[in-house]
Amino acid sequence: MTAPAYGLVCMTVGPEVRFRTITLTNYQKLTPADREAKLLDLYSDNIRRVRGAAGFCAARGIRLYRLSSSLFPMFDLVGDDTGRAVLDHLAPEMERAGYAFEDAGIRVLMHPEQFIVLNSERPEVRASSLRTLIAHAGTLDRFGFPQSTWNLLLLHGGKSGRAAELAALIPDLPDSVRLRLGLENDERAYGPAELLPVCESAGVPLVFDAHHHVVREKLPDQDDPSVRAWVLKARGTWTPPGWQVVHLSNGIEGPQDRRHSHLISHFPRAYADVPWIEVEAKGKEEALAALMRAPGGAAAVQTAKEAAVQEEAG
Repeated sequence: MTAPAYGLVCMTVGPEVRFRTITLTNYQKLTPADREAKLLDLYSDNIRRVRGAAGFCAARGIRLYRLSSSLFPMFDLVGDDTGRAVLDHLAPEMERAGYAFEDAGIRVLMHPEQFIVLNSERPEVRASSLRTLIAHAGTLDRFGFPQSTWNLLLLHGGKSGRAAELAALIPDLPDSVRLRLGLENDERAYGPAELLPVCESAGVPLVFDAHHHVVREKLPDQDDPSVRAWVLKARGTWTPPGWQVVHLSNGIEGPQDRRHSHLISHFPRAYADVPWIEVEAKGKEEALAALMRAPGGAAAVQTAKEAAVQEEAG
């Protein structure tokens, strides 16, 4: 069986892939000229670091990378176009950074902040969420990433109890968003059962997270039979199925712990044939390296653990 492609999420535990930022308070203290100079320096540096992330992943055989949604602070401020103007100026540098991933054969995704709630009951929240999401899609465009779910733009379901509203608005989203959009189950508002009809009706893929599912449904562990059932149901929303992405994480103190552990000690059997796996572990590149070193592939991590338990019991 072909080993899955593992995904690095945004940055490394070590100093190799790190990004700079600025707070709104400090930004607003600057004069207009100083704001432009500050963002030019910061954005240029972060673009160079993105190119460095491509090299970091390529050197380690990492074929999936989650691009940080915080690369360009202040670029979507209402009434202040400084950030957008700076990004326009840096268009060639952004394209070269995007080419670095393409040349290395590395797939790039983005998972914007939790405060994006497209189906909020409040019109002002819906408007700001859409504006921010369009800005993130514009970032992917500027890097030259195609408008398809190969370069996924991932969201959670948003406001609970408003799945119908979410499904209704997706077809009217701009192509830069809609053609990349995917939805992920979470621990509270939307399990996979609530999201699957939305994904099917709107034609967007479901990214299944077994850890969220186990916590939400209070299941014994990620080898519960429902995990495999949802892997397969989620796969049916992907076109092509070989593009399917799932999320992998473990709880620190057991399956019901929402906090992510440093390394992956439990690899769900249900993920054995999933082609693309984003690893959401605190250990970042260390967790990926441990999975990739495991003899026989990632599934051997759990197999070895089970063997050790059986040996102690025997």
